[in-house]
Amino acid sequence: QVQLVESGGGLVQPGGSLNLSCAASGSIFSINAMGWHRQAPGKARELVASMSSGGIPFYADAVKGRFTISRDNAKNMVYLQMNSLKPEDTAVYYCNLVSMGTFWGQGTQVTVSS
Repeated sequence: QVQLVESGGGLVQPGGSLNLSCAASGSIFSINAMGWHRQAPGKARELVASMSSGGIPFYADAVKGRFTISRDNAKNMVYLQMNSLKPEDTAVYYCNLVSMGTFWGQGTQVTVSS
């Protein structure tokens, strides 16, 4: 069993920043990738950013140049630094981990509004 707990969401004005954190615990034998997805109201869940076990990042076009993903492999943590936030970034952000299966956190709300 793998547990993922996200933190760091909240309300921020357009142009502001937030840093999301995700802590993984449980029966983790090896991690292929960790990343972040988001789901806005009425929309499908979409990939925001991910990082492979080798440290190679991937970003959705909508967030390139504004978001930065990082990992602390020793602590089984993944982070998402979000800068220059826009109202369209408003969504529930979910951490996920790909190991012997795919695991999801409960999500953290990010609201970008003036």
